[in-house]
Amino acid sequence: MATYFDSQAALARMGALTRLRTATWDGFMTEILVLYYSRKGSTAELARHVCRGIEGVPGAAAKLRTVPPVVAESEGPAKLIPISGAPYATLEDLRQADGLVLGSPTRFGNMAAPLKYFLDCTASLWVSGALAGKPAGVFTSTQTIHGGQEATLLSMMLPLLHHGMYLVGLPYTERALNETSGGGTPYGASHVAGPMDESSLTDHEKSLAQALGRRVAALAVRLAA
Repeated sequence: MATYFDSQAALARMGALTRLRTATWDGFMTEILVLYYSRKGSTAELARHVCRGIEGVPGAAAKLRTVPPVVAESEGPAKLIPISGAPYATLEDLRQADGLVLGSPTRFGNMAAPLKYFLDCTASLWVSGALAGKPAGVFTSTQTIHGGQEATLLSMMLPLLHHGMYLVGLPYTERALNETSGGGTPYGASHVAGPMDESSLTDHEKSLAQALGRRVAALAVRLAA
C-alpha cells in the first residue's frame, strides 16, 4: 500500500527535484522549516513563537508545517489537507529547508506517534544526505513540569543526529532560562500546559521559543553564506 509520502520520496530518489531557495524582493532567503504535531494547541503555539524568532533574523524566513494524525486502518486514510492550521509537511519541505525546528507533545517521555511516523518515512533523505550539515532544534509541551520534557526533546534529537544535522540548544546566557519557573531547558524550548491544558505560555516560555528560532536561523544563515 502506498503511503502519504511515497510520491515525494520517489521523486527525490530519482533526482527529479532540484534545490530551490525562497525568493523575496530582498533576494534569496534562508528557509527554516518549523515542523510540529499538536493535539491540544500548546505545541502549535510554541511553534508560532519559534517562527517569530526565525523571522527576526535578517535573511531568514520561517515555513510552518504540521503532520497528519496516525489513524487506524479501519478509520481510512488521513485527510490530505488539515481542517485548520498549518499545511501538512512533505519530504520535499524537509529537503528544501536550510534548517529545521521540530516540535511534539510528550507521549510517555517520547515524541508523539504522528511525528515519529513522519520521521520514519525520511529514509530517502537519509540515503541522499539531504539534511546533513543543516542546523536543527527541538521543542515540546507537557502537562506537568516533570512530565518528560527533556526525554521527549532527546527522543527528537536522535533521528536528527542520524541525518547528520547540527543540533542547536538554549544556553544559560539566555536570561529567561535562568529565571523560568515553567518550561525551558538547555535541550530546547518547552511549555508546562497544566493538568487540563489550561495554562497559556509564560513570557519566559515565549522568549525561549523565540530564542531557539533565532539561534537555528542565525546558524543557517551563516552556513548558507
